[in-house]
Amino acid sequence: MSFAARLEAELEQFKQQGVYKRLNHLEGPQAARTRMEGRGEVVILSSNNYLGLCNEPEVVAGGKRALDQFGAGTGSVRFICGTFAIHRELEQALARFVGCESALSYVSCWNANEGLVATLLGEQDIVISDQLNHASIIDAIRLAKSITKCQTAVYRHSDMADLEDKLRAAKDSRLRLIFTDGVFSMEGDIAKLPDIVTLARRYGAVVAMDDSHGTGVLGRSGRGTAEHYGMLGQVDIITSTLGKALGGAAGGFTAGPSPLADYLTQRSRPQLFSNALPPTVAGSALAAVRHVEHHPELVTRLHENARYFRERLRALGFKPLEGDTPIVPVILGDTAKAIEMSELLLAEGVFVTGFGYPVVPQGHARIRCQLSAAHTRDDLDFALAAFKRVGAKLGLL
Repeated sequence: MSFAARLEAELEQFKQQGVYKRLNHLEGPQAARTRMEGRGEVVILSSNNYLGLCNEPEVVAGGKRALDQFGAGTGSVRFICGTFAIHRELEQALARFVGCESALSYVSCWNANEGLVATLLGEQDIVISDQLNHASIIDAIRLAKSITKCQTAVYRHSDMADLEDKLRAAKDSRLRLIFTDGVFSMEGDIAKLPDIVTLARRYGAVVAMDDSHGTGVLGRSGRGTAEHYGMLGQVDIITSTLGKALGGAAGGFTAGPSPLADYLTQRSRPQLFSNALPPTVAGSALAAVRHVEHHPELVTRLHENARYFRERLRALGFKPLEGDTPIVPVILGDTAKAIEMSELLLAEGVFVTGFGYPVVPQGHARIRCQLSAAHTRDDLDFALAAFKRVGAKLGLL
């Protein structure tokens, strides 16, 4: 069988199993409601646009200003001639926003995670990772282990006793790096950051937290998981994204103590060998940070919407996972059923994605709803009515 024929055969098997993913093309900006090719207007419950900033005029204008001043692209890596003034301005704003001394931007948070672990750890060091960490953390650790021969360990999800066991076993390591998500994207739960930091201090470890689903989302003013717990400035390293609550364009960053950004500039391979963040993205992200700082009511509205939607789903007879984030998963178990439900909801005008293996473990397929500050009560009631009809049709209620 030829290479292409083998791929076609496997794709056909995906379709027969009901796990084949079809791309849906939007014809307008990312928003609470938008137009989808072949579907007309739909309510989006599947976006990381938590604060509704993707099409916020101030954020769009920030990108346009940077486009006019700096052009479309950087044409270089940072250390040659790809560093523009807008990069420094953005990184200073990001560091301040998340409570760190310095920050360094990357073209994605995936790159930021890859560039962190392999740069900091060697054969004498160990990284200890939560079992449900994002794929970018998992792959970053795999890459580091391959390149630098560092040691690795995994602790059971949010199990502090198991984490302490792993730290105790790693007492002879030079650097003990605990790596956790701030918000776990498929579960919607929040890392036990106070306990993690306490254990890190006890065992002389360093804490790195990917706060991609926490930045702009958690805390009174949206500064993330650390603010949620009253711990701004107490997390050693924070990685996060510009592609979710902060305008949703692209890009990521790593923040930490003053020497960290400089050290990563010297040694981080994604920083050394990839073009710098496009100026348009830096400009829109900078405008988004400033907008959030001036409009903390967006964060309040986001959580009001999440509480309302979770409560109304429960009243209908669904059993969404409990949580304090705008990620509201409804567990169905079977991947094919999750995909079928998402397709039926789309036919009702509600765009929400079904997730199954390998994105989540076998038997834990789900519909993952994500709320936004941009949703009106009418948007949410429209979606809830669709959930009621589809749930009844599938025998879930």
